[in-house]
Amino acid sequence: MTFEKIKENIWIRVGLLTLTLFLLTNTFYTGSFVVVQLFFLMAALFQVISLVGYIKTSLDPLTDKRAPDDISSALTGDPEDEENHSILNHDLAGGSKKGYKPKKEKEDEFQYLKNIVHHVGIGLITFNASGKVQIINTAAKNLLRIRKVDNIEELQELSRTLVDSFFRLRTGGRDLVRVEIGGEIIQLAVYAIQLTLRGEEFKLVSLQNIQSELEEKEMEAWQNLVRVLTHEIMNSITPITSLAATIDEDISRHDFTNKENVLVPAGEVEDIQMAVQTIKRRSQGLIRFVQDFRNLAHIPKPKVSLIKVSTLFQEILVLMKKEISDHGVKVSVITDPETICINADKELITQVLINLVKNAIQAFDEHTNKIIELKAFPGEKGRPVISVRDNGSGIDEEALEKIFIPFFTTKKSGSGIGLSLSRQIMRQHQGILGVKSKPEEGTEFLLKF
Repeated sequence: MTFEKIKENIWIRVGLLTLTLFLLTNTFYTGSFVVVQLFFLMAALFQVISLVGYIKTSLDPLTDKRAPDDISSALTGDPEDEENHSILNHDLAGGSKKGYKPKKEKEDEFQYLKNIVHHVGIGLITFNASGKVQIINTAAKNLLRIRKVDNIEELQELSRTLVDSFFRLRTGGRDLVRVEIGGEIIQLAVYAIQLTLRGEEFKLVSLQNIQSELEEKEMEAWQNLVRVLTHEIMNSITPITSLAATIDEDISRHDFTNKENVLVPAGEVEDIQMAVQTIKRRSQGLIRFVQDFRNLAHIPKPKVSLIKVSTLFQEILVLMKKEISDHGVKVSVITDPETICINADKELITQVLINLVKNAIQAFDEHTNKIIELKAFPGEKGRPVISVRDNGSGIDEEALEKIFIPFFTTKKSGSGIGLSLSRQIMRQHQGILGVKSKPEEGTEFLLKF
């Protein structure tokens, strides 16, 4: 049926309805019988219902919940009706575009927000009650070092504790989870909120690696402690050292051959002088010890320059040639590629590498085939990495968690600040000093720039 025919039928029905209503009204003024009034009333109601039904049936194709393109196809039918449909198509064209515009805008907004989520620096994951993942952004993938995950349960291989935390946390819940990823221990701050979309419950979890922040706060606390202790110790020990030196010089200059001026026997004078010298030596040793600790709280800012790693390795070997030879250690050097360079303070990084090589030498026992490997290679995103690896006795798990804590040492003699100082120097370079070790297999320190 053509659109013109539909319009004609509607006008006829409206005309008949108008006539019926006029006659119904007239019966009230002429005093007609009630039966006649009821007849016209029923006729009017029937015509109204019939008109509504006709309009609905005729316009059903136009109210179909399809996309604008589908509506256009619904309006193109028999070629014979093309002329009649052209008017309707023209009238609905504007309406179709107006109805489609908000939908397109919503899609654009969705894509805009999706791009923001994927590029935000904090890891974000959304999943439903069964664990099915809807969104996992780039930061979360990089943080967990995964390419794809369809269900949260797949992260069990990484950390069962982390998965349990995801499911356990409710809106506003926070947790701190310690995870080992790629041989590196990190602390993840987990925050969760619950959402409902179309009647289905979802959970949004944010992840942030706060390992560096924890280390920074911990080191800041140690530095403050060191400043206080060294200040008090130096204030007390410096006068003692000075006084002991003065007494030692006075005793050395005094002539004990004139017995009239000697109040103390010669043997006792020697004992007194030896005691004073001992106080002097131990005081000076304590001052040097405190000065070493001062280095932990006063690390200079790096003077960065471009350094070729192969050249740096050769200089380390020259500086430590005698110590390496005396302990019978073989050192291999690998730089891949040979041209790999780092932006760093040469003096500070040299100090770090010497400290790590010394630690490696001290990790060997008498019967070990002693090998140290110095290696440089590109790491993640092409950032250079330097490795110092040995095949020594290794470090047990309990000690491995503490080796970067100031004053902690596994050596019989040592200050316990070498590794702490080395990590601080790497932090000054916006880098990371990590460690991997297995007892009886060896230890590897990684400098990631």
